[in-house]
Amino acid sequence: MSEGQIKVYYGEGKGKSTAALGQAVYYAGSGKEVFVIQFLKGKLSRDLDYLTRLEPELKIYRFEKTEEYYNDLSEEEKEEERFNVLNGVNFAKKVLKIGECDVLVLDELLGLMDLGILSEEEVLQMLDMKNESMELILTGRTLPDTIRERADIIFEISVTKPEGNDGGSAE
Repeated sequence: MSEGQIKVYYGEGKGKSTAALGQAVYYAGSGKEVFVIQFLKGKLSRDLDYLTRLEPELKIYRFEKTEEYYNDLSEEEKEEERFNVLNGVNFAKKVLKIGECDVLVLDELLGLMDLGILSEEEVLQMLDMKNESMELILTGRTLPDTIRERADIIFEISVTKPEGNDGGSAE
């Protein structure tokens, strides 16, 4: 396999996870083994469960136990869920360390930094664990310069037309 890249989908707009999952499906269709680890989405992401039909080429992992998004939880629930999120991070580190797949999508890994669950240094250490052939895809709202420097390809997702604006004529 050729040298794997680090790709980042970031920004305030919606569609980062969708773009990353599109890449995951593309790679799975090309015969690559793909792991997707989702963070901060709770069990609400079950609308993607149909992707389990792509197993064993594409596997989706979620470690959170609550139904709600992380940001919608009480402080007590966040503390409990933080433990589950960190289990997911440890699983991601294991996958990176042993090169268990060809493509690894870490959906909302950058968001873990925004919430103080992971430090920038911890994310950089994870990038260092990636073997040369693995393709690594990260998503999140913000992109620190140190991670920007390490990325091979960066996609900035932004809103150019507000939601609810259907482009109709002015009232």
